[in-house]
Amino acid sequence: MSAQEWIWLLVGLTFALYIGIAIWTRAGSTKEFYVAGGGVSPLANGLATAADWMSAASFISMAGLISFSGYDGSVYLMGWTGGYVLLALLLAPYLRKFGKFTVPDFIGDRYYSNTARTVAVFCALIISFTYIAGQMRGVGLVFSRYLEVDINTGVVIGMIIVLFYAVLGGMKGITYTQVAQYCVLIFAFMVPAIFISFQMTGNLLPQLGFGSTGVDGVYLLDKLDGLHRELGFHEYTSGSKSVVDVFFITAALMVGTAGLPHVIVRFFTVNKVSDARKSAGWALLFIAILYTTAPAIAVFARTNLIETVSNQKYEELPDWFHTWESTGLLQFEDKNADGLIQYVADAAVNELQVDKDIMVLANPEIANLPNWVIGLIAAGALAAALSTAAGLLLVISASVSHDLIKKMIRPSISEKGELIAARLSALAAVMLAGYFGIHPPGFVAATVALAFGLAAASFFPAIVLGIFYKRMNKEGAVAGMVVGVLLMLYYMTRFKFGWFGGGTQANWWFGISPEGFGTYAMVINFAVSLGVSKFTPAPPKEVQEIVENIRIPSGAGAAQDH
Repeated sequence: MSAQEWIWLLVGLTFALYIGIAIWTRAGSTKEFYVAGGGVSPLANGLATAADWMSAASFISMAGLISFSGYDGSVYLMGWTGGYVLLALLLAPYLRKFGKFTVPDFIGDRYYSNTARTVAVFCALIISFTYIAGQMRGVGLVFSRYLEVDINTGVVIGMIIVLFYAVLGGMKGITYTQVAQYCVLIFAFMVPAIFISFQMTGNLLPQLGFGSTGVDGVYLLDKLDGLHRELGFHEYTSGSKSVVDVFFITAALMVGTAGLPHVIVRFFTVNKVSDARKSAGWALLFIAILYTTAPAIAVFARTNLIETVSNQKYEELPDWFHTWESTGLLQFEDKNADGLIQYVADAAVNELQVDKDIMVLANPEIANLPNWVIGLIAAGALAAALSTAAGLLLVISASVSHDLIKKMIRPSISEKGELIAARLSALAAVMLAGYFGIHPPGFVAATVALAFGLAAASFFPAIVLGIFYKRMNKEGAVAGMVVGVLLMLYYMTRFKFGWFGGGTQANWWFGISPEGFGTYAMVINFAVSLGVSKFTPAPPKEVQEIVENIRIPSGAGAAQDH
């Protein structure tokens, strides 16, 4: 079978599986739509959380980013992995014990204020739309290559598929669809990695392979450093980012993780607090499989790319090059008209433009792997992008139908009416998400990193102080969230979109990139929240008692009586 036939077969089979699961597990109540009825097992929830967490940014873009940035790309590995640990240990069990469907619901009740709830809904929508733009861009990338359509058409196809099983199944359908999607995406990620590791180093484990010697007896990383030096790029194993920026990006990704509404809501789908802890542990194990493999794929892909295209005759290049060239994601301009590809760091001389996001997808083709592996990577990439997009859509629909309509605008709405509102808001959300997918602010990982910065700047201080500081009141929380999110939005739109007069890297405040600025905005949020709460009235006694109660483990009171 040809590569294209394998792609259609494997993508078709996986889509049929997802849609079948969505129909089989469709939501019949608001509780099933929002939190899958609260009865998901820890193992299934761990698999679903891992799929929700490992988006197109993890599957498609992270290894590509590390492939081009080398050591600098490690901030994404450290930030996203460390952030999940922070979320699992510091916040998830307490939020689960508080027992609310959504983050705005927690903030609205903890801070006894509809104003706080409204601000939280606004923040959840901004974060989710920024994040989903990256997912839809990832879906468009995959479809543009594998279904041979342009990226914009690919985004539209992805919108229709996500909408179908997110709107029909709600959280119940999404949870069990994500279990299947995790199995597909991890198999698709690992198979090419194992193939290429064995091909290049004789080692089956990619985690060990990329630190081993190649078939020529030279350590793979030493070889890649040498190739980079020859072409004028900075050494792969050395960094070019400042220590300050590395710290701020890593911290923003970590604390942003702990404020992401679509990940937090997963801990409400289990039956009890202990199950939330268990599912966090399972998810961390499943996430680690992909995250420890990504640096290896980055090294394999980068080495293969340079050796395949650098200083080669254009007309003698393999078919994969021309296939990707037709998508516009790989571009060759023969500046000196010698027919050879000059792939170098000097922009004036360089003749090859490579989109970072194609590295994982093109990797099996560059390494000349069997056609069924190419089909598998297409199915895996779509599983990664669609699983997270569906989770984000649910956050958006829940924020509108539950937090805005049910809690504030029309409290008397029936359960059936709320379910209709949730599905209609998901429909509107996917339309807007599609627009952002067609006009994203950057490549997938960078776009997603901005969502983490927004979550760090807005939600993290409000959630942490809401759990661990009894004196924290509504005035402080609202002021902190407003200042934090507006500061992050200003910085992001100025340096990513050119608004407010625009700016270059030379104008970054304290040398902090937009991806890392969420940490700075978070610190300001904490300072404003604590400062305002100090000079305004303390929360009501019953709210302070709730804060005391959510930090006591379930059953502790009963144990003391015996």
